[in-house]
Amino acid sequence: MHSDGNNPIPSRAETIKVLRLMGDYAPILMLAGDKDGYGARWTIDGHPVEPAIARYLMESDLVVDSGATELGVRKLVLTAAGVEFRKNGLRWWDSLNLFQKLGIMIRG
Repeated sequence: MHSDGNNPIPSRAETIKVLRLMGDYAPILMLAGDKDGYGARWTIDGHPVEPAIARYLMESDLVVDSGATELGVRKLVLTAAGVEFRKNGLRWWDSLNLFQKLGIMIRG
């Protein structure tokens, strides 16, 4: 799971967890509120998503706004590039041994 170099992947183990939770159907919910347009909080299936991860996914065009819920919460779903990124990331994570995974979880 490598970034393009210009935009490093934040907390790679946590990013993989978010991508795994998203699967093919679960969107990230963005509760709007910040002036910069990124929203104040993000969740997926009731789990919080770190702002750095949500921003990375949005700025890298890996998720796209697919509309609002009845309560005005924005739904962010994977783009085609996001689906490919998720697939490659999960394959990369599965290729690591236990010690490599622990090192990534500790170092980010």
